[in-house]
Amino acid sequence: MSIFDDFSRFLETRLEEFLKNNPHLELQALLEQLREQEEQALKLILEQEGEKKRLETEILSLAEEIQSWHKRVAKAQAAGRLDLAQRAQEREATLLRQGNQLWGQMEGAKQQIAQGKTLLQQIRLRKQELQTKARQAQTTQAQSNYDTKGWNESLNFNYSNYNKSADPLEAEFQKWELDDELDALKRDL
Repeated sequence: MSIFDDFSRFLETRLEEFLKNNPHLELQALLEQLREQEEQALKLILEQEGEKKRLETEILSLAEEIQSWHKRVAKAQAAGRLDLAQRAQEREATLLRQGNQLWGQMEGAKQQIAQGKTLLQQIRLRKQELQTKARQAQTTQAQSNYDTKGWNESLNFNYSNYNKSADPLEAEFQKWELDDELDALKRDL
């Protein structure tokens, strides 16, 4: 499996280099990761809230059953049926233990919900920070493009009629360069 590990590390290194050379793409990748984490945190919170509600319903049902057995204990004691009263008390105690376990599970779900909400808040704060950085990077890039445009205009070099995205030669060169880089990656393996 070491060849796969080596390949994986190689690809990760290449990706890191690419992202360092293209910081706006790195910010986009980080924003996408945060979006996914935000989704997962919301899903966790919703699941735990559903679990909490299920446990609450189960506890309420169990409480009604405990009350019923408590009444049976009193009724059996009043009738002098101590054998039934003792067994009913044992059943009531078993149900109380189950109720305590369910209560503990519900408290655990509440804690996970609180932790999930804290995590979600941290993710959203980090997401806002990255969005601010992305806007700053766009502003910086736009300023850089403006500065380059001014420099080009000062040399009487006019790109105003040139549309890079619609240029078939540009597209062909990008495809060729990409294929060349992929071939280089394959050779390195």
